[in-house]
Amino acid sequence: MIIKQATEVLKIEAEGILKLIDRIDNNFAEMVELICNSRGRLIIGGIGKSGIVGRKIAATLNSTGTRSIFLHPVEAMHGDLGMVSGDDIFLALSNSGETDELNILIPSIKKVGCTVIAFTGNKNSTLAKHSDIIIDVGVDREACPLGLAPTASTTALLAMGDALAVVLINKKHFKTSDFRKVHPGGSIGQHLAGKVSDIMITGDLLPLVSAEASMEEAVEIADRFKLGTALVLRADDTLAGIITDGDIRRLVVKKKTIVNLTAEDAMTKNPQTVSPATPAYDALNIMEKYQITVLPITDSSGKVCGILHLHDILGKGEFKFTGT
Repeated sequence: MIIKQATEVLKIEAEGILKLIDRIDNNFAEMVELICNSRGRLIIGGIGKSGIVGRKIAATLNSTGTRSIFLHPVEAMHGDLGMVSGDDIFLALSNSGETDELNILIPSIKKVGCTVIAFTGNKNSTLAKHSDIIIDVGVDREACPLGLAPTASTTALLAMGDALAVVLINKKHFKTSDFRKVHPGGSIGQHLAGKVSDIMITGDLLPLVSAEASMEEAVEIADRFKLGTALVLRADDTLAGIITDGDIRRLVVKKKTIVNLTAEDAMTKNPQTVSPATPAYDALNIMEKYQITVLPITDSSGKVCGILHLHDILGKGEFKFTGT
């Protein structure tokens, strides 16, 4: 019974998020353009569980290049409204759209000169009627068996906030070096603050193969070192090229018999490289720009010093390319 109930909760909340897909329309696009072009900040307000979600959305936006603050509606009516300017945009969060403390604030927000955006589950609510842009985040039902505790509705609200943040990342061309500036703490910040030499793979852990080696040997090396890559060396130990899993797949697609090829035949020549002294965030920007997950590290003479994998910078499962 416990497992069945828990899985049912997850199904209900997943269904609520999936139904938001059909509601991403011109209103959403207008909101993104408005926020992206604003000279002010995105002010987020909400009460109760919606307020908690609002704080999380504000935190996500701040860490990804969109200046944002959370404004408690009650505190706003007792002086905190002074932090709002006409250049700001106000994002109001309320599933019912009938939250008194929030709706009482809206006329004062509009009087300051702010555009008002509503994330609400009720398009006919008081909040919706007094908003300039309405984003429908309604769900068919809550996961709570009593239908009282905000569950699926707050999940949907949070998911729409994440959708907004990610679209703004791409729209503003927010890069990993920008992330480093606003995220100096934690394991990600510490890695990005260092140099390539601090985190690169070296010595016996390098997947090295000679240019004359057979492709069978190159594939074996790439598999043994679990990096999906083999670095191809000339006789003087300088880097001649790189063989990746992608190179091998492309050869197979072209129906080339790779067993008859040498590493030099199959390699990508003149791959992207950096020096050991390169800042880690610069290396990460190169990886993002060229959509690569491994980067050879060479000295001034072109000899291989190490190799850098995306996971060595940001950890497994913690980062995806933005696609900018």
